[in-house]
Amino acid sequence: MAEEKATMQFEPQEQLQEEITALSRLHIGIAANYPDSEETRLLLTPEACGLLTSAGMSVCMESGAGVDIDFSDEKYAEYGVKITDRKTVLAQNIVLSYAPLNPDDVAGMNEGAALLCMMDDTLFNKGVIQALLDRKVTLCCLNNMVSFNEEPVFSNIVDEIDGRGAIMYAQENLSYLGGGKGVLLGGVAGVNPCEVVLIGDGRDIYAAARAAIDQGAIVTLLNNDISALQLARAVCGNRLLTLAIHPKVLFNKIKVADVIITGNTTRPFEMPRNLAVAIKENAFMLDLREVHPSVSVPRTVAMALSNVMVNLLNDIALMEGMDRLIATTEGVQNGIITYRGRLVDKLAASYLGLPFVDLSVMIAHTN
Repeated sequence: MAEEKATMQFEPQEQLQEEITALSRLHIGIAANYPDSEETRLLLTPEACGLLTSAGMSVCMESGAGVDIDFSDEKYAEYGVKITDRKTVLAQNIVLSYAPLNPDDVAGMNEGAALLCMMDDTLFNKGVIQALLDRKVTLCCLNNMVSFNEEPVFSNIVDEIDGRGAIMYAQENLSYLGGGKGVLLGGVAGVNPCEVVLIGDGRDIYAAARAAIDQGAIVTLLNNDISALQLARAVCGNRLLTLAIHPKVLFNKIKVADVIITGNTTRPFEMPRNLAVAIKENAFMLDLREVHPSVSVPRTVAMALSNVMVNLLNDIALMEGMDRLIATTEGVQNGIITYRGRLVDKLAASYLGLPFVDLSVMIAHTN
């Protein structure tokens, strides 16, 4: 009986020790945003870093990286983060950066390391991709990854914040201090609310619609796909007016709109130039394909993304590195752009005219 009890105690302790050893192999570096860019967002808060360090991971951060989200170096240090220089951060086996790194920084990474970031147009630059290939860096774009239930979690988070932020921008610009007419989106008793016109589809547009409705505005969504409009109504509720894009309908809505926000439509659509004469003089306009309001609330972004990043990094650690996680997780594979010195993203390869290798073939060959 005593022997049985001893065995029952020994096995969990052995398993725990193996997990701690695996976690301790993960060395994470957090890079600051480039000072000459407009990027303000970050992937981890101090509290999130504390969850990683308490699990046995090593985390270092470039000095001043948390300034944009109003966290000091000292606050990160309280949670076990080593504050250091950019060179040291880039030398870790996993580097975190909200925006992709430039070629010089990629050249400073260890061969075979992993870079986790959000995808943007930078990655359609041949110099950046070539630097990643030369260093055999595995590039994982977080906003291309999907969860077990096929949801692009990272992308959804940022899109929702962008949509809500767009309405925040609109209200600021309509106010007297923002140089506008000095009106509230929702009006008050006896005063008409503002008219908000949204053109597009997707989580960012839906989030903008809900935020504007919550403030009491009259909100109309236009799209060139009826099924997308049906989904929008289901997501946003019956207070959302939905209309198919037709020339007369579009003209009539644009001429009364106080706020016009555009995004990606289901089918390609460009605002007709002749509609410019119909737009109100003080109307606020924003294109979510070009502007990301979430840069104005980077602390909210960091807090929201941290919830997902901690789980992802724990999975990487328990799998003893990116390679095993990639090999076993299809949702992670969706976010891989370069892998072991090969370009595995077909879109980027086609755009840049570079050779493309199927990631699944590489994984099968490795296994």
